[in-house]
Amino acid sequence: QVHLVESGGGVVQPGGSLRLSCVASRRAFNNYAMGWFRQAPGKGREFVSSISGSGGGLRYAGFARGRFTMSRDNAVNTVYLQLNSLNLEDTAVYYCAARARTGRAGPNENDYDYWGQGTQVTVSS
Repeated sequence: QVHLVESGGGVVQPGGSLRLSCVASRRAFNNYAMGWFRQAPGKGREFVSSISGSGGGLRYAGFARGRFTMSRDNAVNTVYLQLNSLNLEDTAVYYCAARARTGRAGPNENDYDYWGQGTQVTVSS
């Protein structure tokens, strides 16, 4: 079992930035590919980005490319999502997810085995 806890959400003005963190409870964290997803009000959950256990293999959704940056620090069992140039459409609950199986983690929710509770990001003027 892997317990994931997100933090770093909040209220920010358009054009602002936030840094989200997700801490995993389990050792051997570097064995897990990780992903970030988000769910806006009234919409389904959508893929944001993913990263391999070693920190490579970065993938981004089109809306995230160039504005969001995913990274990880295996020494502290944490993945990050840097959000820049935020706009109103980025308002959502952001979730991190872990893949416990071998293979690459991609944009499908079924690629992942564990999910955090989410952190709210609100972009408002």
